[in-house]
Amino acid sequence: MKVKQIVEEVFQDYKKASMLIVCHSCTWKCCTEGGFPVSVCQNSPHALSKTVEISKEEILDRYLSNPLTSAVVVGGLEPLDQFEDVWKLLMYFRSQGVSDDFVIYTGYTLLEKLDQVELLTEFPNVIIKFGRYIPGRVSIFDEVLGVDLASDNQYAVKVS
Repeated sequence: MKVKQIVEEVFQDYKKASMLIVCHSCTWKCCTEGGFPVSVCQNSPHALSKTVEISKEEILDRYLSNPLTSAVVVGGLEPLDQFEDVWKLLMYFRSQGVSDDFVIYTGYTLLEKLDQVELLTEFPNVIIKFGRYIPGRVSIFDEVLGVDLASDNQYAVKVS
Protein backbone atom coordinates (compact mmCIF):
# COMPACT_ATOMS: atom_id res chain seq x y z
CA MET A 1 0.00 0.00 0.00
CA LYS A 2 1.30 3.45 -0.87
CA VAL A 3 1.19 5.86 2.07
CA LYS A 4 2.69 9.15 3.11
CA GLN A 5 2.96 8.24 6.77
CA ILE A 6 1.82 5.90 9.50
CA VAL A 7 1.42 7.35 12.96
CA GLU A 8 1.35 4.58 15.55
CA GLU A 9 -0.92 6.37 18.00
CA VAL A 10 -3.28 9.32 17.56
CA PHE A 11 -6.17 10.63 19.61
CA GLN A 12 -7.60 13.52 17.57
CA ASP A 13 -9.47 11.63 14.84
CA TYR A 14 -11.55 9.14 16.80
CA LYS A 15 -12.81 8.50 20.29
CA LYS A 16 -10.41 5.57 20.68
CA ALA A 17 -6.63 5.53 20.46
CA SER A 18 -5.94 4.84 16.80
CA MET A 19 -3.25 4.09 14.27
CA LEU A 20 -3.36 6.75 11.54
CA ILE A 21 -2.58 5.77 7.97
CA VAL A 22 -2.03 8.83 5.76
CA CYS A 23 -2.91 8.10 2.13
CA HIS A 24 -0.67 9.13 -0.74
CA SER A 25 -2.76 11.35 -3.00
CA CYS A 26 -5.65 13.75 -3.33
CA THR A 27 -7.40 15.55 -6.18
CA TRP A 28 -7.96 18.61 -3.93
CA LYS A 29 -11.67 18.57 -4.74
CA CYS A 30 -12.50 20.54 -1.57
CA CYS A 31 -10.13 23.34 -2.56
CA THR A 32 -11.00 23.36 -6.26
CA GLU A 33 -14.75 23.36 -5.72
CA GLY A 34 -14.51 25.79 -2.81
CA GLY A 35 -12.25 28.18 -4.69
CA PHE A 36 -9.54 28.33 -2.04
CA PRO A 37 -5.82 27.49 -2.24
CA VAL A 38 -4.57 23.99 -1.45
CA SER A 39 -2.39 25.50 1.29
CA VAL A 40 -5.57 26.09 3.35
CA CYS A 41 -6.15 22.33 3.64
CA GLN A 42 -4.85 20.83 6.87
CA ASN A 43 -3.61 17.86 4.85
CA SER A 44 -1.61 19.84 2.28
CA PRO A 45 1.74 19.33 4.07
CA HIS A 46 1.33 15.56 3.57
CA ALA A 47 1.44 16.05 -0.19
CA LEU A 48 5.05 17.21 0.13
CA SER A 49 6.09 14.10 2.05
CA LYS A 50 7.71 11.15 0.37
CA THR A 51 5.39 8.33 -0.66
CA VAL A 52 6.43 4.93 0.67
CA GLU A 53 5.23 1.43 -0.05
CA ILE A 54 4.31 -0.67 2.97
CA SER A 55 2.78 -4.12 3.01
CA LYS A 56 -0.53 -4.88 4.64
CA GLU A 57 1.31 -7.45 6.76
CA GLU A 58 3.66 -4.81 8.14
CA ILE A 59 0.77 -2.44 8.83
CA LEU A 60 -1.03 -5.18 10.75
CA ASP A 61 2.12 -6.11 12.69
CA ARG A 62 2.68 -2.48 13.66
CA TYR A 63 -0.95 -2.12 14.68
CA LEU A 64 -0.97 -5.26 16.80
CA SER A 65 2.32 -4.35 18.49
CA ASN A 66 0.75 -1.30 20.13
CA PRO A 67 -1.39 -2.33 23.11
CA LEU A 68 -3.01 1.12 23.34
CA THR A 69 -4.61 1.32 19.90
CA SER A 70 -8.04 -0.16 19.30
CA ALA A 71 -8.93 1.43 15.96
CA VAL A 72 -7.43 2.24 12.58
CA VAL A 73 -8.01 5.63 10.93
CA VAL A 74 -7.28 5.94 7.23
CA GLY A 75 -7.16 9.60 6.33
CA GLY A 76 -5.00 12.48 5.31
CA LEU A 77 -5.25 13.27 1.63
CA GLU A 78 -7.99 11.03 0.13
CA PRO A 79 -8.42 7.33 1.04
CA LEU A 80 -11.26 6.68 -1.40
CA ASP A 81 -9.03 7.72 -4.31
CA GLN A 82 -7.02 4.60 -3.50
CA PHE A 83 -10.05 2.52 -2.61
CA GLU A 84 -8.63 -0.82 -3.74
CA ASP A 85 -5.69 -0.49 -1.33
CA VAL A 86 -7.95 0.52 1.56
CA TRP A 87 -10.40 -2.29 0.80
CA LYS A 88 -7.58 -4.89 0.62
CA LEU A 89 -6.14 -3.64 3.91
CA LEU A 90 -9.52 -3.88 5.63
CA MET A 91 -10.10 -7.32 4.14
CA TYR A 92 -6.68 -8.45 5.39
CA PHE A 93 -7.30 -7.15 8.92
CA ARG A 94 -10.64 -8.97 9.05
CA SER A 95 -9.15 -12.18 7.63
CA GLN A 96 -6.60 -12.10 10.45
CA GLY A 97 -9.34 -11.83 13.06
CA VAL A 98 -8.99 -8.10 13.78
CA SER A 99 -12.48 -6.64 14.04
CA ASP A 100 -11.50 -3.32 15.67
CA ASP A 101 -13.08 -0.14 14.36
CA PHE A 102 -11.83 0.92 10.91
CA VAL A 103 -12.46 4.61 10.26
CA ILE A 104 -12.12 6.24 6.84
CA TYR A 105 -11.95 10.03 6.52
CA THR A 106 -13.10 11.14 3.09
CA GLY A 107 -13.98 14.46 1.53
CA TYR A 108 -16.51 12.77 -0.73
CA THR A 109 -20.21 12.57 0.03
CA LEU A 110 -22.01 9.29 0.54
CA LEU A 111 -23.84 9.64 -2.78
CA GLU A 112 -20.57 10.19 -4.68
CA LYS A 113 -19.12 6.92 -3.40
CA LEU A 114 -22.19 4.75 -2.86
CA ASP A 115 -20.75 1.79 -4.80
CA GLN A 116 -17.57 1.77 -2.70
CA VAL A 117 -19.49 2.20 0.54
CA GLU A 118 -21.68 -0.74 -0.35
CA LEU A 119 -18.59 -2.94 -0.69
CA LEU A 120 -17.44 -1.85 2.78
CA THR A 121 -20.72 -2.85 4.42
CA GLU A 122 -19.72 -6.50 4.26
CA PHE A 123 -17.13 -5.90 6.99
CA PRO A 124 -17.92 -5.27 10.67
CA ASN A 125 -17.15 -1.98 12.44
CA VAL A 126 -16.51 0.32 9.49
CA ILE A 127 -17.10 4.04 9.98
CA ILE A 128 -16.79 6.67 7.28
CA LYS A 129 -16.50 10.42 7.80
CA PHE A 130 -18.03 12.15 4.78
CA GLY A 131 -17.97 15.73 3.52
CA ARG A 132 -15.65 18.31 2.08
CA TYR A 133 -13.71 20.71 4.23
CA ILE A 134 -15.09 24.23 3.90
CA PRO A 135 -13.01 26.97 5.52
CA GLY A 136 -14.83 29.39 7.76
CA ARG A 137 -17.63 26.97 8.64
CA VAL A 138 -18.34 26.19 12.26
CA SER A 139 -16.77 23.01 13.61
CA ILE A 140 -19.20 20.40 14.88
CA PHE A 141 -18.98 17.56 17.38
CA ASP A 142 -19.68 14.23 15.72
CA GLU A 143 -21.34 11.66 17.99
CA VAL A 144 -20.20 8.66 15.93
CA LEU A 145 -16.52 9.66 15.93
CA GLY A 146 -16.56 11.33 19.34
CA VAL A 147 -14.48 14.26 18.06
CA ASP A 148 -14.97 17.71 16.54
CA LEU A 149 -15.04 17.90 12.76
CA ALA A 150 -13.68 20.95 10.93
CA SER A 151 -16.87 21.87 9.05
CA ASP A 152 -20.50 21.56 10.05
CA ASN A 153 -21.33 19.86 6.73
CA GLN A 154 -19.19 16.85 7.65
CA TYR A 155 -20.61 13.75 9.33
CA ALA A 156 -19.73 10.17 10.14
CA VAL A 157 -21.76 7.03 9.52
CA LYS A 158 -21.20 3.54 10.81
CA VAL A 159 -21.74 1.66 7.56
CA SER A 160 -21.59 -1.82 9.04
